[in-house]
Amino acid sequence: MRMSRGGLGVVALFGLLGPTLTALAFPSLVGLEGKPGGQDRVVASTPFGPLTEADRDFVVKVRAAGLWEYPLGELAMRRGTTEAMREAGAHLVVGHAGLDAACRRIAPRLGITLPNRPSPQQQGFVRTVSAASGEEFDATAVTIMRVTHGQIFPVVAGIRATTRNTLVRELADLANDTVLDHMTVLEKTGLVGFEEVGFRQTAPAKLPGDRTTPPPPRPGEPVAVLTPRPDLDVRTGGAGR
Repeated sequence: MRMSRGGLGVVALFGLLGPTLTALAFPSLVGLEGKPGGQDRVVASTPFGPLTEADRDFVVKVRAAGLWEYPLGELAMRRGTTEAMREAGAHLVVGHAGLDAACRRIAPRLGITLPNRPSPQQQGFVRTVSAASGEEFDATAVTIMRVTHGQIFPVVAGIRATTRNTLVRELADLANDTVLDHMTVLEKTGLVGFEEVGFRQTAPAKLPGDRTTPPPPRPGEPVAVLTPRPDLDVRTGGAGR
């Protein structure tokens, strides 16, 4: 079977990126693997329904995702070598600004403390992408983002199906739309190697919890805000909520 020129390009780029991606070690569900208790352990009673450990962890991790994917989206807008890459970056920025606003809205109502910095592993993702240039930048960013979005997608569905908290359910609805939109625009770049991505999603490495957990905010530290970008003509899957 003949392979298209675009397909050959993806294969070649994955060959170059192999050692880099192996070193990144994508852990199971990017730190969202089941904790003891999960949805069975209620940590707070709220006017919006019981808040479980899994619910609380989900809100924190959605917030943390934006803290690294938003700046990575800005990088893609500036340094992407194709229009499709720059468009994907804009979707990341707009989508995570919306999710960030939702997290900041519901967290105080649920008594959840939000992080102001992503996890050490997520910070490493940004450093890895920042160090690349040209086509390698595009391929590295797309692969990291598509793997992590592919891992979080079923987690969002699981929370949506099981949570008894209405605010968490609303956040899961928005996250579902946003993650699907992001996977779609990343795939439109033509740089997703589905065999490679599928393997890294389903055969993740094990990392210690301190690598995948965002640090708590410092005492008295104001809540960081991901700036909305109404200047960008982008409509994500969660727009209008």
